Amino acid sequence: MLLHSQILGEGVPFVILHGFLGSGDNWKSLGIQWAAQGYQVHLVDQRNHGRSFHSDIFTYEAMGEDLKAYCNHFNLENIVLLGHSMGGKTAMEFATTYPEKVSKLIVADIAPKAYPPHHQDILKGLSSLNFDKITSREEADRELSNYIPQWGVRQFLLKNLYWIEKGKLALRINLPILIEKYDTVGNTLTEEALFEKETLFLKGEKSGYIDAMDEILIKKHFPSSKIETISKAGHWLHAENPKEFYEKTLSFIEN
Repeated sequence: MLLHSQILGEGVPFVILHGFLGSGDNWKSLGIQWAAQGYQVHLVDQRNHGRSFHSDIFTYEAMGEDLKAYCNHFNLENIVLLGHSMGGKTAMEFATTYPEKVSKLIVADIAPKAYPPHHQDILKGLSSLNFDKITSREEADRELSNYIPQWGVRQFLLKNLYWIEKGKLALRINLPILIEKYDTVGNTLTEEALFEKETLFLKGEKSGYIDAMDEILIKKHFPSSKIETISKAGHWLHAENPKEFYEKTLSFIEN
C-alpha cells in the first residue's frame, strides 16, 4: 500500500515526515515556501496517520519500508529528507538503511536515543472523545481540555477530526493501534546504524528532547552532522518559529 501525500512544486525531491499524531498537512505553509525555491515537496502521511492506510504493524522499520516503496513509486532519488519527532526517527531509520537514496538529512527535535512514554494524557484525552455524543469541533475541544490544558496542543490534535458522514465526526488516526504500540514510538536506532552524508539536527531552545549528552550519540551515527538551535521554540519548533526554521533548513540544503 502506498502512503498518501500532497506534492507541491517541481524540482529537487524534498520529503517531509510529520510527528506522532500529526499529518503532512501540518507542514503545508512551510512546504509552499520550499516549493517556491525550486523543490518538489512531498508532504507524506505516515501509516496510521492522516489519510494513509491503517495497519496493525507500527515500527520504524515498517515506516522506513513505507518510505522506500513511496520513493520507488515516484522514482525519487537523492532526496532531501526532513523528519520531525517520530518522523525524525523514521527519517534516521530510512537514511541509515538506504543512504544511497538520501542526499541530505534534516532531523527536527529528536535524538537517536530511546525516550520514555510521555503522551499518556494526550492519548487518554483522544480516547475520551465519544462521537455518538460529540457533534462539533468545539465540543471535542471542550472534552480534550479536561486532559490537555494547552490550547495550541489541542488545536494540533483536532486537525485529526473529519466528517466520516453527514453529522458524524471521527478521527483519521488509527488510535487503538497507536495506543497499543505506543512504546515503539520511543525506540532507539540500532547500534550499527550509520549515515555519513551531511545531516542537520535542529533543536528547540525551550525543548528538552536533545540535550548536551546526546551530541556524542548523534556524532556516532551521523558523523557529518551539525546541531543548531531554533530560538524561542519548544518541541513544535517549525510551528513556533517557522521563519528561523525555514531559513536554517534552506541554508543547509542550498549550501
